[in-house]
Amino acid sequence: MSRLIAIALSGFILIQSFHIGAEDILQIDELIEHAQFHEQAYGDSFFVFVSKHYGELKGEHSKNHQEEQSDHEQLPFQCQGHGITITAFLPFYTSNSFNDYEGFKSVESNFHYLNSYSSLHKEKLLQPPKHA
Repeated sequence: MSRLIAIALSGFILIQSFHIGAEDILQIDELIEHAQFHEQAYGDSFFVFVSKHYGELKGEHSKNHQEEQSDHEQLPFQCQGHGITITAFLPFYTSNSFNDYEGFKSVESNFHYLNSYSSLHKEKLLQPPKHA
């Protein structure tokens, strides 16, 4: 059972890494329908269809076929999500030392720690016999 859960979670993480959402999965039928339209109208194979809508022929296809623009907007995997995180570490040096601050000065205190428990096993757990 734990293997099944681990495989399922790994699959979910893999799908999320490709930025595939539930909306994209629900639009797969639009993709298949539009691919069939391209096959009937232009004689395109599925790989040519993918190249025209997601690959290197996308710009030329969208320029030549403006009437299909509403259909193209309904296709899945169209989002272009980009995120940038910039982390900068800028050390700030000052001439004042933190030791001059009163809150960091060490203060002698009248505190001592007394062990409140005792162990019954003062010696090692396994001892060989001492008298033979």
